[in-house]
Amino acid sequence: MIGEGTAELRRLGTVVGELRKLPAFFRRDALVAWSYRAAFVTDWVGLLVQAFLFSFIGRLVDTSKLPTYGNTPTTYIGFVAIGIAIGVFVQTGLTQITAGLRQEQLQGTLESLLMTPTTPTTVQLGAVMYQLVYVPIRTAIFLLLIAVFADPHFQSGGVGPALVIMVAFIPFIWGLGVMSGATTITFRRGAGAFSLGVGLLTLASGAYFPLELLPHWLATVAGYNPMAEAIDGMREALLGGTGWDGVAHRVAVLLPWSAAAFAAGMVAFRRAVRRELSRGTLGLY
Repeated sequence: MIGEGTAELRRLGTVVGELRKLPAFFRRDALVAWSYRAAFVTDWVGLLVQAFLFSFIGRLVDTSKLPTYGNTPTTYIGFVAIGIAIGVFVQTGLTQITAGLRQEQLQGTLESLLMTPTTPTTVQLGAVMYQLVYVPIRTAIFLLLIAVFADPHFQSGGVGPALVIMVAFIPFIWGLGVMSGATTITFRRGAGAFSLGVGLLTLASGAYFPLELLPHWLATVAGYNPMAEAIDGMREALLGGTGWDGVAHRVAVLLPWSAAAFAAGMVAFRRAVRRELSRGTLGLY
């Protein structure tokens, strides 16, 4: 019994020790991002310009063609703002994880990092730690700015339900990002095809136009798109004012997708690292 208790304490100490390393990853990536201030500011300006552009496009859209949420009509800027936010959330989360690993490769620090007494899981968590904090905050601030300047008629009571849906959706993006990172480790510059697939996922999510406008067969397939589920759920909450009604169903649909993507990402990353280590090519770029 004493031996088992000692082993448990050691395992707990190991977990705590690994968790203590995560703030170092976050601080490093935050300092690197802030060191490129022009790119940091341009990112935000580009996001606002995109929203500004869609506000003009919205004047060309017949609002009668837009779906209603909670029996409440919506404007195009309200409809598309949530789609833009989630679409950019997906693209940013995906590209930044891949870019971080690629930068480690180019600097020649990836192999050194993986040779330290740090578990692969901690490295994976560390690689996305900054994005896990920055991207949701960025998405929330974007929606707040849209609410202030474009009057999309967001319902304040939908903020909580929308956040719950977002939290259920984050592991899905995280898993895709880590899978893309595994592709980068293996093929160096082969993540472009993966990004194309995510772009198609975004296109068939109803982010920029109602799914009803798609051909019937494609709209049916898009109905199984977890990204479409997250976007539609957030629109119901923020535009329809449905509150917590239906949130449990949305989360129940998203969680299996998130769990599957997360598990697949972890397995792909571990196998990619193991393969490159066995071949002695992990440090190549």
